[in-house]
Amino acid sequence: MAGNDNEATAGAQTADEKKRFRSEIEFPYSDLESAVDLAQTINDKAGSSADNEELAVWMGQTASGGTFRTRLGAAKMFGLIETGGGRATLTTLGRDALGTSGKSHSSRVAAFLNVELFRVMYDQYKGSALPPPPAIERQVTELGVSPKQKERARQTFMKSAQYAGFIDASTGRFVKPGVAQTETVREEKPLRERGGGDGGGSDDLNLDPLLVALLKKIPEAEKGWPAAQRVRWFRTFAMNVSQIYDGDDQPVEMKIDLDKEAAN
Repeated sequence: MAGNDNEATAGAQTADEKKRFRSEIEFPYSDLESAVDLAQTINDKAGSSADNEELAVWMGQTASGGTFRTRLGAAKMFGLIETGGGRATLTTLGRDALGTSGKSHSSRVAAFLNVELFRVMYDQYKGSALPPPPAIERQVTELGVSPKQKERARQTFMKSAQYAGFIDASTGRFVKPGVAQTETVREEKPLRERGGGDGGGSDDLNLDPLLVALLKKIPEAEKGWPAAQRVRWFRTFAMNVSQIYDGDDQPVEMKIDLDKEAAN
């Protein structure tokens, strides 16, 4: 009997450990430059959509291999592709992020901020120099990254930030890159012209693009929305609203009781 008890305890500990080492905040295992390279391959070889098997071969990989699946998942997380039916299809953002696009600069900025971990890190460190690697790893762990994945999260975060232009070359500060006025005009015109089917789509709202992007991440009602994910979304949205509308001397904090939220 004692042996059975020990086995049961060991099984419970294993389950607890797996839960503890699972990241609770999204981040890609491959950086933004690699994701754009995958999107570029789709564009060059197939136009807008490619079979995963073919895409993997074009990239010198195998469709079932970890490297390809990691890059495919990262490209989807950045919002550059959609997947389904064994195919990868470029999104509008994915096409715009390519080097041949006049919108590539701002699109890569938007892709970087599509990642929950990167967006939260930007909210926390914007305008300041990033801390040394050990401090970044401690911070991402506090935000919900598994301790086993903290180094990888830091690496993809830093590489993606540099690629998207978030590290200012002259000061080393973590800042959102400026977008040329001509590029902004080209982007905003389609948004005004492109309305939702009921005339009330979020693109019609005169909001900061970052807020619109966050609103678009709300899932459809029938798909459900777990309480923990809703809480993270509310916190992120609140921080971005404060960033846009409040001065530096007027920080706004939002506190949500997860237990109460989950119970409702």
